[in-house]
Amino acid sequence: MRGRTILKLDKDHQHFLFEVRPQTFEKCRVGTNYWSYVEIDRIDEAELAELVREAWSTIVPKRLSRPVLEAAASRSRAAPTS
Repeated sequence: MRGRTILKLDKDHQHFLFEVRPQTFEKCRVGTNYWSYVEIDRIDEAELAELVREAWSTIVPKRLSRPVLEAAASRSRAAPTS
């Protein structure tokens, strides 16, 4: 993967990421708010998938996002750790 993308993340989460990982996450002004520029070559595929789910969940109705996010959480809890 190369380049960067823009994601609408949870406001508190993105502010945290701007603070602790400024080389990977940068503010992107959208209207009167901020979204996140994400340098995708600085994150792995698992983190990118998690961020895309988070971004998706911020723009769709909760009745749609809740089952998907719960299923993803169940899969990650069931995944074996190394």
